[in-house]
Amino acid sequence: MKKYFVCLISLAIILVITIESASACVSVVGGLKIEKNAKPGEKFNGIIQLKNSGDSLCEVKIYQSDYLFFSNGQNIYDKPGSVQRSNANWVSFSPGRLTIPPKETVSVHYTAQVPGTPDLRGTYWSLLLVEPLVKTDNIAAGSKDKVGIQTVIRYGIQFVTDISDTGERKIRFLNKELIDSDGKKSFQFDIENIGERWLSPKVWVELYNTDGVNVGRFESSQLRIYPGCSVRHRVDLKDVPGGRYKALVVADNGDEYVFGARYDMELK
Repeated sequence: MKKYFVCLISLAIILVITIESASACVSVVGGLKIEKNAKPGEKFNGIIQLKNSGDSLCEVKIYQSDYLFFSNGQNIYDKPGSVQRSNANWVSFSPGRLTIPPKETVSVHYTAQVPGTPDLRGTYWSLLLVEPLVKTDNIAAGSKDKVGIQTVIRYGIQFVTDISDTGERKIRFLNKELIDSDGKKSFQFDIENIGERWLSPKVWVELYNTDGVNVGRFESSQLRIYPGCSVRHRVDLKDVPGGRYKALVVADNGDEYVFGARYDMELK
């Protein structure tokens, strides 16, 4: 089972600023995950490599944030250490601001010190954000302002620490809904992680008609869910004939943890 990982997620932010031109100048090198389990009191360290693929100097700032996400599309980037399961205060890094020469790669060093608290259980996480600093040229007096749209690629590096194999695994199914959009039918439902450890279940829906015959298995995407967070799933039912059905929703975490829910539905 995977215990600790750093997952790099690219977050695109559109900034409207007064500029002539600009482009993204930094990327994260190497694998997108570093996996390791940890025990209370354990210390570990590593490096994150950043590359400037451009033809000019690239200035970058690095900072921390807590992170939560929900099935309604809401994402919360909060003050480091403010979320109950944040590990932001366990992590230190250097440097916090650096300039990368063209075509070169630099390293950011991080250290994580897990507290020795014996009651630590399950998953703890936070973000380390890597963001290029956009510079705007001074505009000569009397010249006409030039307003453009600048795309800044900000990388969110998720530091996720699992405390050995501890933590309850538990989910809750929420907000089920049949959707008919221009004759295209689908079944939408939310899954919330109400346990203490991250889960990444494979999710599918099995439909049975009134005679108990299985009319199909309809798969959804596999999404990682952290404690206190939720995700939305939707399965396509456009080829299912109208009628009454019993739906079995299955969330299989790939281990001994399998969750399910049963619903009655009627397709028009």
